[in-house]
Amino acid sequence: MFENLSDRLSATLKNITGRGRLTEDNIKDTLREVRMALLEADVALPVVRDFVATVKERSVGLEVSKSLTPGQEFLKIVRKALEDAMGEANEELKLNTQPPAVVMMAGLQGAGKTTSVGKLAKFLTERKKKKVLVVSADVYRPAAIKQLETLAKDIGVEFFPSDVSQKPVDIVNAAIAHARTRIFDVLLVDTAGRLHVDADMMDEIKALHAAVKPIETLFVVDAMTGQDAANTAKAFNDALPLTGVILTKADGDARGGAALSIRHITGKPIKFIGTGEKTDALEPFHPDRIASRILGMGDVLSLIEELEQKVDRDKAAKMAQKVMKGKGFSLEDFREQLVQMRGMGGMMSMLDKLPGMKNLPAGAMNQMGDKQFVKMEAIINSMTPKEREFPDLLKGSRKKRIAAGSGTQVQDINQLLKQFTQMQKMMKQMSGKGGLMKMMRGMGGKLPPGMLPPR
Repeated sequence: MFENLSDRLSATLKNITGRGRLTEDNIKDTLREVRMALLEADVALPVVRDFVATVKERSVGLEVSKSLTPGQEFLKIVRKALEDAMGEANEELKLNTQPPAVVMMAGLQGAGKTTSVGKLAKFLTERKKKKVLVVSADVYRPAAIKQLETLAKDIGVEFFPSDVSQKPVDIVNAAIAHARTRIFDVLLVDTAGRLHVDADMMDEIKALHAAVKPIETLFVVDAMTGQDAANTAKAFNDALPLTGVILTKADGDARGGAALSIRHITGKPIKFIGTGEKTDALEPFHPDRIASRILGMGDVLSLIEELEQKVDRDKAAKMAQKVMKGKGFSLEDFREQLVQMRGMGGMMSMLDKLPGMKNLPAGAMNQMGDKQFVKMEAIINSMTPKEREFPDLLKGSRKKRIAAGSGTQVQDINQLLKQFTQMQKMMKQMSGKGGLMKMMRGMGGKLPPGMLPPR
């Protein structure tokens, strides 16, 4: 996410020099580079102009703290300016009204409205413990109604039926009446995709908004459209009283132009960011955390939140007890760890949130990528329960069978067993008295052996 912008800014900010004070001369070249980086990221020109002016104003003449280098001081200023551009803090959905709280989605065709309704329904059900009803008012595309019905079934929320012969206003009013009688907390309304230049379609959504009076009107926009996203959001905001934005397909956006432009141009906050196709790939938008990720500082807070939500605590506790009792670490346990990691969005999703990972060599990142872990899981799945428990059984013919069953080669199996043996040793060290401290001293601040990429 935002890789190009991140790489460019990180490289630029390394070059800052100075003796104790940031002056106009020693930041001039860096500011020019920052301006170019933002323009290449397809950030809107007024946003770039204000951003550079803000950074310059805050930097020039600033005494550098004794504990920081001029580069670090400048980095702090750039980070704060990025946060300001994106909206300072996360703004939650305002659902404090007499139930049902109606949340309406608007946006262009193909922006990801229907998928976002499903993701938001899951988010509100699981994290906010709300009872959610979803309805589709897209009478122009029967497939959209069917898609939302399927999504609702997968997520486990109730779907209010509708069909193309009805009027959008009648559909939503019937859904509100149903939500009131069945005591639903939130009603999510999916609307038809429309262009801001299509006057008839815009009049339709204005009439729908006036009739329904939603507490939240969210504009769903594709992050990959760059500053165009901000311009269409402005056009919709002129027609509808938008309360926030959902930025979709951010995982495919290497530039970051939309994320940095929308708040400045529309004055409306980005409330959620979609980072993939899965129904749980929706995160609240935290400008401070996104700014940290753009500058290669990671996002440890989001990683901790993710761990809390997605890690199976019972399995983790059993695993910890097993290790502490010195009962050994089997290949089945290793497989369990890989499955849990996949459930959290994969290794790359986790690494993306760790500070300093941008500085790792490309070869190391490839070796620690998701493909490598999928391959490892496939190898273990091709083993018998006995082989997973007793890896010493794995000799020539068994290895050939496992390689054929997992679509890999014998050397891949040898590599996995080598990593597993290293991890086993590490777990053994942890199980003894004062084991963890001993292990940390032995590592001397390096990555654990099981985490090192194979050579």
